[in-house]
Amino acid sequence: MTESDDLHPSKIFWHSRRGMLELDLLLVPFAREAFETLSLEDKLLYRDFLAEEDQDLWAWLMKRAEPSEARFTPMIDQILAHKLANA
Repeated sequence: MTESDDLHPSKIFWHSRRGMLELDLLLVPFAREAFETLSLEDKLLYRDFLAEEDQDLWAWLMKRAEPSEARFTPMIDQILAHKLANA
């Protein structure tokens, strides 16, 4: 699989669909509406973010825990800002 395959919007959309409705409500709209506008660096970061466990993603997005890697903090902020802007 090439990097471009890994970042294909439809693949990212499907990886954004999680086992938790609460995560789906945050990640699916972000993937659908914002992913393609991200820089390559942020697209790669979002891909890496999606590789984390659902319970960790939820804790980070709810600001109940710090992300395992500080590099995820700006992505978390972008996802939450997208949700607020579209609420």
